Amino acid sequence: MNVQTIAVVGAGTMGRGIACAALAGGFRTLLTDVSESVLAAAQGYIRETLQGARERGKWQGDTDEALARLTLTPRLEDAAATDLVIEAAPEDVRLKIDIFSRLDRIVSAEAILASNTSSLSLTEMSAALSRPARFLGMHFFNPVPKMKLIELVFTPETSEATLAAAEGVARQMGKETVRVKDSPGFATSRINALIGNEAFRMLEEGVASAEDIDKAVKLGLNHPMGPFEMVDLVGLDVRLAILDYLHRTLGERFQPTRRHRELVEAGRLGRKTGRGVYDYEKK
Repeated sequence: MNVQTIAVVGAGTMGRGIACAALAGGFRTLLTDVSESVLAAAQGYIRETLQGARERGKWQGDTDEALARLTLTPRLEDAAATDLVIEAAPEDVRLKIDIFSRLDRIVSAEAILASNTSSLSLTEMSAALSRPARFLGMHFFNPVPKMKLIELVFTPETSEATLAAAEGVARQMGKETVRVKDSPGFATSRINALIGNEAFRMLEEGVASAEDIDKAVKLGLNHPMGPFEMVDLVGLDVRLAILDYLHRTLGERFQPTRRHRELVEAGRLGRKTGRGVYDYEKK
């Protein structure tokens, strides 16, 4: 299938990033969200991000031309004519199933539906669809415009043609892909959750400070970010929800630490709130 139009459901951090990558790749793009103010903020983010990439020589396109291919709408029904719909709603499987049940009645029989979930069951979501062969996971990474990987997650029903079409979309966006069987946490979230959880255990035990644990991982293991820098970027609430899910599905090694849960309960969710493991309001 030759995908030319993409709809993104949800204009939060991930959704606006996916829409930005789609525009940079030359796709006609529709971005929908129930909040008009979130859509307006997403438009500003997309303009700024594309313009910045052009000024740095990372993207050769024209910002105004790209934005002319963008449609913003609060109506999910406006996604009816798109070739690929990528859901980027919060990590709540009931919410995602509701969105896909509605999309199943809206889009054409040839359209592909994808979820950007980082850990939830794609097989469970696909049960709500009349055409599960045309459904898969497309797990993007934050910040989407800069991160090169898309994890393509397939269920027992996902067709080879659907995977091949998603790979073509990823290439046009300038991304690399890996194929992963639907399983809790897939590949990347499962590994990241373990590393981050162990870092929190070390912090609780007084093994080292957060700063020194991050420094050790970056300089000793050659990771671009330390585990605490990473969780502050992803969101401590998002990572906690992933850990809770992996704890239920995969066992005790994923049980979140008390320190992590306390930070979330205190509203210290990371960069998006100005405070997480680190305090960004002081910087």
